[in-house]
Amino acid sequence: MTVAQQIITIGLCVIGTMATRFLPFLVFKSDKPVPKYIDYLGKALPASIFGMLVVYCMKDVSILGGSHGLPEFIAIAVVIILHLWRKNMLLSVAGGTVCYMLLVQFVF
Repeated sequence: MTVAQQIITIGLCVIGTMATRFLPFLVFKSDKPVPKYIDYLGKALPASIFGMLVVYCMKDVSILGGSHGLPEFIAIAVVIILHLWRKNMLLSVAGGTVCYMLLVQFVF
């Protein structure tokens, strides 16, 4: 990539990012209530995204070979337990990731 192409690419990324940040404020004015379907999406999408992430992460796990998927299932259990205990998404995801990495590196 030439320098000009790099500058154009970075500029387009900045424009795209800024558009996605500012567009909701332009479309949904503060003096009007937010439409019900937007409220629904705000409640339903976070859980569905994490569900899709779990499916993506588990798609290549073989329960018939190797560690039989135990590190993955133990890490998922840790995420669930941490989230039920503290209700903190960052702690849950970080705790599950650290648990998985420790299991893969030192146990399985």
